[in-house]
Amino acid sequence: MALTMASALELLRKHDQLREVIQGDRWTLDQPADHHLLKPFTDVTYDTRQAGPGSLLFCKGHFLPEYMDACGPEGPAAYVAQQDLSAHTSAPGIIVNDVRKSMSLLSAAFYGYPQNQLTLVGITGTKGKTTTAYYLHAMLGELSGGRAALFSSVDNCLDGRHYVESQLTTPESLDLFRMMRQAVDAGMRYLVMEVSSQAYKVDRVYGLTFDLGAFLNISPDHVSPMEHPTFEDYLYCKRRIAYNSRQLVMGADIRRADLIRQDASAAGIPVTTFGFGTQEADFVARKAPGKGNDYLIGPASGPMTPVSLSIAGDFNALNAIAAFAMLNRLGLEPDADALHAMEKIRIAGRMECFQADNRIAYVDYAHNYASMKALLDFVDERYGERKPEITLVCGATGGRGIDRRKGIVQASQDRVDRLILTADDENEESSEHVDQEMLSFVTNANLETSIVLDRTKAIEQGLGQPGQPGDRLRIILVTGKGEERWFKNKGRHVPYEGDDHVVARLLGTKSYDLGATGAAKV
Repeated sequence: MALTMASALELLRKHDQLREVIQGDRWTLDQPADHHLLKPFTDVTYDTRQAGPGSLLFCKGHFLPEYMDACGPEGPAAYVAQQDLSAHTSAPGIIVNDVRKSMSLLSAAFYGYPQNQLTLVGITGTKGKTTTAYYLHAMLGELSGGRAALFSSVDNCLDGRHYVESQLTTPESLDLFRMMRQAVDAGMRYLVMEVSSQAYKVDRVYGLTFDLGAFLNISPDHVSPMEHPTFEDYLYCKRRIAYNSRQLVMGADIRRADLIRQDASAAGIPVTTFGFGTQEADFVARKAPGKGNDYLIGPASGPMTPVSLSIAGDFNALNAIAAFAMLNRLGLEPDADALHAMEKIRIAGRMECFQADNRIAYVDYAHNYASMKALLDFVDERYGERKPEITLVCGATGGRGIDRRKGIVQASQDRVDRLILTADDENEESSEHVDQEMLSFVTNANLETSIVLDRTKAIEQGLGQPGQPGDRLRIILVTGKGEERWFKNKGRHVPYEGDDHVVARLLGTKSYDLGATGAAKV
């Protein structure tokens, strides 16, 4: 059904969002007298530059009244805001209690509630969301004949085949419902999406219920004045997924597991757990005999299935068993082809391995205490007996996730031989300031440290010169940016070659994994 002024007002009243409608000096709870009541809106947008005739404009965030001056003389048809903007437009204003919640409600209606035509899976957690989403998406795609869509922090896939770089982990609600509509129109039956803490903080998924929610893990992250003021606030926002899902899959021994179980109980939804090794869980992954990325996965009480993953690390086996458990709870059982589809998944910039002479480099997105510790645990497990020299090249984001800076240093300073601090996304805070702050957290007097602001030169110094036969093994970890081809700086994207490309060029080799073959890189 098309979205009209009448249906929009009715929907907002139903959800206790409507305050009044303002046009000039006339304030009312009904549509303006001269407004075409049943004429459908032709578009919805939150960009004044796109608000033409027939558009419904959402004035969200730090919207200044002067922004309305950018609209053309004939548009928009109406606007939704939390303040009266009639001094800057003759369009009727729908004044609401919360413009973000209203945008989600009205966007879903405008695009014909596409969520009702999809089986929705939402995945949250501090780390592992992207890899788990890709694993599940690969298996669902194989089992459904390619009719599975994906919204991730790396790429979005709306037709089961083509991947486009994403801008946000979880899109704004208007974009989310628009993309869902495109996915439905392309014949998709499933949608796997990452759900960030910000998605609940700023109501990007308001009113959306997942057929299956997943809570992978939790550790301090995204704590800053621009994101979450405290860890409690960060955790609370992530916990909202339990109240907006029909069932929940969660890590068996994650931090605050009891609280999340209580959330699920309060929401009246069943819980399924996954774990690694000897953990008690409904679904488990165990290391297969020998080295490499071979594991056994399956229900704790049933037969185990061997898999050979193309992304290294036990933490990625944990992501694999999470995806396996989620597939099961969707009422599906993976066949050999579905498992092979998961085995082939490699994600650019995640645990990408490069080797030349006695140097082995890993490019990864590790950016906080938990992910850095997991990365170094992997290095110790795989290479520890060879007593390698370890160099870490990294920085931290400016203005955001301020707690990450100390966490990265605490996780690494007693486990690496050399720390080279360099540029990362600056936003409104210089990398030099961030790196100096990180340097102040170093307490290990034996750690060799330096600041090299040019990221390419920092990687070059980290890789060093080619070794000779018999030389000590050198491990170089380049973390934080992965395959990203830009830096964020004061709202702009500044082009950057990408950590993976820099390492490959300097070493003169392509990426691969020492324990996997035949992998398809996404």
